Amino acid sequence: MHALRPLLRKSLFNLFAASLACAALLAPRVANAEALLLIEAESGKVLQAENATIPWYPASVTKIMTAYVTLKAVKDGRLTLDTLLTVSPTAASQSPSKMGFRPGTQLTVDNALKMMMVKSANDMAVVLAEGVGGSIDGFSAMMNDTAQKLGMTQTSYVNPNGLPADGQITSARDLGILARSFLRDLPEYEYFVHIPAIRFGKRVTGNFNKLIGRYPGADGFKTGFICASGYNLVASATRNGRRLIAVVLGANSGTARAVKAAQLLERGFAQDNLTWLRPSLGTVDKLVPVDASPPNLREDMCGGHRKRPASDDDDALIATNGGTSGSASATGGEAQVTFFTAGLQPPLMKASELMATAAAPAEPVLVYTGPTRTGPALIAAVAADADQQTASKPRGKKSRVAKKPDAADKPADKKDAKTAAAKPADAKSDAKTAAKPAGTKHAAAKHDAAAKPAEKPASGDPAAKPKPKAATKPAAAKPANNS
Repeated sequence: MHALRPLLRKSLFNLFAASLACAALLAPRVANAEALLLIEAESGKVLQAENATIPWYPASVTKIMTAYVTLKAVKDGRLTLDTLLTVSPTAASQSPSKMGFRPGTQLTVDNALKMMMVKSANDMAVVLAEGVGGSIDGFSAMMNDTAQKLGMTQTSYVNPNGLPADGQITSARDLGILARSFLRDLPEYEYFVHIPAIRFGKRVTGNFNKLIGRYPGADGFKTGFICASGYNLVASATRNGRRLIAVVLGANSGTARAVKAAQLLERGFAQDNLTWLRPSLGTVDKLVPVDASPPNLREDMCGGHRKRPASDDDDALIATNGGTSGSASATGGEAQVTFFTAGLQPPLMKASELMATAAAPAEPVLVYTGPTRTGPALIAAVAADADQQTASKPRGKKSRVAKKPDAADKPADKKDAKTAAAKPADAKSDAKTAAKPAGTKHAAAKHDAAAKPAEKPASGDPAAKPKPKAATKPAAAKPANNS
């Protein structure tokens, strides 16, 4: 009996250690959280899953569902892509990223969808919601009903654009189900999820999904960012007739989410002939949801420790840090995962190097306000939007900003200072102009044919209750969404 005690004690210790290990694996990670999922588009087979069933704040990947519900309405004949929609005051008041159209502006469902999916325009999401569902609340009910029908049991929607709101929740599992449903149910409209760029007037905006035009075969879907969620991406790619869907939630930069998605996709394609060696993880709809609260990453993503505000405009991080900054959590094992350049020919590239390259040249898709037009009428519409952009630019703004630091422009004595103070409050006007993102004016300064798109960080926190009237008051100084 005494001889058996050491063996019994060792067995109990090993059992206890194994129990702790299992608990650690099953417990939701909150600090430095990240959720990953890789599935086959056709079969729904899960190739990789980490925290895939933990609830998450969706941010602008919400717009995949907004597009799905809208296009289902088109397919069912309740409206057409040519249907004219009107920008309401509520739509115009949404936080950036947005097109910035004035209330009363009209545009087609087709153009609103393209602007929403490429630029992640929050105002266009509301325009579509009001046009299809009558109101934000009405459309949100349609979104939730659709989610339940598709089997997205961890998802609930409060708005059509993903701006911070209590109850706006999803998971990597549910986003994988949604992406598969989009491809299955709306194959004739899937071009909306991989448009490389749009041209509105004089301004060209590239797709915020960095895989489009860089990763071979990339053909979807959508990015998203708010402080509480981190950087999210639902991506897809097709190779040799096989399409994979990757979901990345909670990456710490726009580059990191693209790198991680590229790594997932590449590993999935590399496993094509070795899947029989791996244990089956089942299909995405069979993944068991975790009953937990979404992790709030606000401090990690938008805290004071960041040297610059969190946003998708992090290309400089690649250039100055050799592709490592902003993607520490996304490049683990990158030395073992390399990528062929376009055409799947040598030389091989690391994921961060691939994301740092310029996107493949592509003709931007024209978008415009007003009804559907073709030929000379389309050219005239595009020219009219360009003229409107030029007319809306503030005059003399650049010269005043340029002169500001010059000591020679300061009043020379008290008399001059009093005279300057008595003049109309140009300085105040300039300060307001500089602090307030002015829709298309703000976007025009950010996006041109050579520039890469940038979005602003979220100022809201889904964990905190929204203040009254937040939905109708434009967030002038603190853009709330990024995608």
